[in-house]
Amino acid sequence: MKKIVFGILCLFTAMSLSSCSYNSIVKKDENVKAAWGAVQSQYQRRADLIPNLVSTVKGAANFEKSTLTAVIEARAKATSIQVDPSKLTPESIQQFQAAQGQLGSALGKLLAVSEAYPDLKSNANFQSLQTQLEGTENRINVSRLDFNTAVQDYNSSIRTFPANITSKMFGFTEKGYFAAEAGANKAPQVQF
Repeated sequence: MKKIVFGILCLFTAMSLSSCSYNSIVKKDENVKAAWGAVQSQYQRRADLIPNLVSTVKGAANFEKSTLTAVIEARAKATSIQVDPSKLTPESIQQFQAAQGQLGSALGKLLAVSEAYPDLKSNANFQSLQTQLEGTENRINVSRLDFNTAVQDYNSSIRTFPANITSKMFGFTEKGYFAAEAGANKAPQVQF
């Protein structure tokens, strides 16, 4: 009889300890979703700027159409990939990041080509859009850092005792992080 009472007491204690962390896990899960929304918002801002940038470039200079085509195609691919905030797995984030990386690469080529065209560089509209694009890239970076911080807080929370009991009981799973793309540790070469 003492073993049964002791077992029930232990179960009750574990349940009471774990229940106090349920609300905090839910708040952290929502924080991750909000941070993911901010990341998507910044990527959307970039996608919205690209058509204006391409139109300005087309109007100001004639150069390789393949560069413009690559930017347009990369934008279309990047905006077509959507990640469900409730399923932020490492694989889905990696797929999203790969599409965004292709867009970033295409934009880099576009900006590099612009260096060869002085008329384009001096075009006020192009300079303004280039500044906006640079600001957007910085915002994307900040949003990604905020997202990774929220994911770290959430993942740490669901893996520590007693919250790990609650997280297992209610099906909370680890979220994926943004990671550096392959080759990101190598500095790009700029040639004039």
